[in-house]
Amino acid sequence: MARTGRPREFDKAQALERALLLFWSRGYGATSVQDLVESLHLERGSLYGAFGDKRAFYLAAVRLYWETYESRLVAALETGPVLPALREVLATPTRAEEHASDLGIPQGCMIGNTTAELVPQDADAAEVVAHAHARFTEIIADALRRAQESGEVTTTATPEAQAQLLLFTVQGLSLVSRAGLDTTAALAAIDALLTGLRA
Repeated sequence: MARTGRPREFDKAQALERALLLFWSRGYGATSVQDLVESLHLERGSLYGAFGDKRAFYLAAVRLYWETYESRLVAALETGPVLPALREVLATPTRAEEHASDLGIPQGCMIGNTTAELVPQDADAAEVVAHAHARFTEIIADALRRAQESGEVTTTATPEAQAQLLLFTVQGLSLVSRAGLDTTAALAAIDALLTGLRA
């Protein structure tokens, strides 16, 4: 007997969050549409209807990743001394297990992963990455500017240059973490960098 009626509805936001974890743990290329169908318990038609093809679904997941990361970054830097907050930001790649789910353990940073897998061949992915990098440096530079004014951070370099250094550091840590990260060594490197920033 043929099925009739409307297709089963689902929570689109919840599906995107779950897809984010799957893409984050496996990467874009290693995640098939069938993986998404099985992990999200959706029919292909529902998935395509809600998100488009796999690439569009992935980019939506990366945008969600960045929106979540940015809100946490802003909150972390809003109050109190900047350098301890920056240490927490830089140390995030050393704590990937905290985001583990039944879909796997996250690998590195999704912005960095997207850069490695899709940029520069994919213009839309490059735009997402460029936006994330620009916002990261802008947010960090604003915090460092306040810290320079309060005497917490050295003024031997501009806040913008210091923010770029931190961007390169966090992206490098994220990339290295994909191959296995010595947490003690990583934290020692972070502390050495922050010591160089201290006034």
